[in-house]
This record gives sequence, C-alpha cells and structure tokens, in this order.
Amino acid sequence: MQSEVMFAGFGGQGILASGKILAHAAMEAGYEVAWIPSYGPEMRGGTAYCLVVISDRPIGSPVIKNPQHLVAMNRPSLEKFAPMVKPGGVILVNSSLIPIRCGRTDVDELIVPATGIANDLGSVRIANIVALSAFVARSKIVDFELLRRCVNEEFHGKESFIEMNTNAVEQGRKAAA
Repeated sequence: MQSEVMFAGFGGQGILASGKILAHAAMEAGYEVAWIPSYGPEMRGGTAYCLVVISDRPIGSPVIKNPQHLVAMNRPSLEKFAPMVKPGGVILVNSSLIPIRCGRTDVDELIVPATGIANDLGSVRIANIVALSAFVARSKIVDFELLRRCVNEEFHGKESFIEMNTNAVEQGRKAAA
C-alpha cells in the first residue's frame, strides 16, 4: 500500500506544517514516509506545497507526478493540482477561499470552510489543522487519534496553541462528517 498526499496553498497557510504533522503520524504508525516541501523564494504569500508519501514498504522515489489525494487551501492550487489527482482519491477544497469545485466526478470531493472554521475558533492560523483533520477523518490514511496526539506533540510547550489546535482537530473531524 502506498498513498501520496499533496498539500497546496500559499505561504503562511501552514501547508508545510500540515504535511510534517501527517508524516509524523504515519511514522508513529510504523509506515515508511517521505516529506518533500516546495515553496517559492517569496515564501509568505507565494505558492507553497508539499508531498507526503506513506507506504508499508520502502519508498522507491518520493517524486510523484499523480498524487492520490490533494488538500487545496487556495484556488490556484486547486486549479493546478486537482487534474493530477488519481481517480478514487480525496480532494479537500477550502471553500472559504475557493468559490469553485474541482469539477471531477471520479474523486471524493470534500468541501470544508477551513478558514472560516479557524476564524470562528479565534485564529486563521489554524485553518491548516482544520483541513488536515477533516482530510484524515475522511481518508482514514492514519488513525485519527494518532493524528490528534501528533498535533499536540507539534505544539508541546505552547499550551495556548495546544488548546486552539485541539479545537481545530475536533472541528475538522466534524466538518468531514
């Protein structure tokens, strides 16, 4: 079994952090993992994406042309990467910032207002955790409780962040239902 997840958006949306947390959860579950970040020189505000490859055997190449899943946090990312997703995968659309849909019937399109939920919880900065949690709840790519634990570990020592992100995890799960 091998799964590939692309997280895409603009710099400052926590795209790379989402991938890192998913990679951490997959490693904790005993899988082989590759995490490949990519971002433009302008970073904050520019295009950012990362690819997480999760496998139960050694990963031959972390370079993937057609990922199985996509978490799109902005419209340019959805338009660019949705056509590349393998049939049968999950495409999460951050509907707070993306007024269109992926236009595909061969994938599981998950519409989540991640930025709106994050704003309601008190900080737009946790939209990535809302989206990540919704994606994991829908795809079941890793155990949801393991993801919750890894989110808490990511913010260890920052108690105010742990509470906010714990709320984001739960709201993400509800949004996927």
